[in-house]
Amino acid sequence: MALHGDPVRVLVIPGLHDSGPTHWQSWLQRGCPHSVRVQQDDWSVPDLQRWADRIGETLAAQPPARWIAVAHSFGCLALMRHLATRSTAPAHGIASALLVAPADPDKFGIAPMLPTHRLGIDSVLVASETDPWMSLGKATGWARHWGSTFINLGDAGHINVDSGHGALPVAMAVVRQMADRTRRAETSARDAAADVALEVADEFGLVADQFLHHVAH
Repeated sequence: MALHGDPVRVLVIPGLHDSGPTHWQSWLQRGCPHSVRVQQDDWSVPDLQRWADRIGETLAAQPPARWIAVAHSFGCLALMRHLATRSTAPAHGIASALLVAPADPDKFGIAPMLPTHRLGIDSVLVASETDPWMSLGKATGWARHWGSTFINLGDAGHINVDSGHGALPVAMAVVRQMADRTRRAETSARDAAADVALEVADEFGLVADQFLHHVAH
């Protein structure tokens, strides 16, 4: 994915209990040299602020880069919290985000801690119609709040090992296209994620919807 010194890198943000060696996040990480995984102190305790803080600490320990964050489940919520409170300069931080099967924040009583506005970065949210951790309707709603382009994988469960996703080509395709667009900087911030998701969805025969909102400045 990245050559040594490439300013675009991948940040892997797992959910509860981490992502094991056969999980698609681990598969993607192996395919993205120089990627970094966020390591939580206790993977079994969903402490949103602590998990969000660890994302910031992980980034601070690395050389300046433009990061593509790839989050799953509760890791998506931690990423959203980090983005809502981050102080990292825009030139060096998370430039785009791939959110796969976010957990429902209402299950943890933390919805008020999450942003309900457009993120200000390119983002794609991938969900399924049979995810026990988040209904499709709620996933669509959060995508609208965050201005994320939405991809529906259909009957894909929680998009993890248990649902048969040891590899997730859609995720790799999105990451590669995000990286290419970040390097080239040819597409505006408002349109980049939508273009990426629509191209990937077309490649895999999926459905993608644009939930991009204009923000008054």
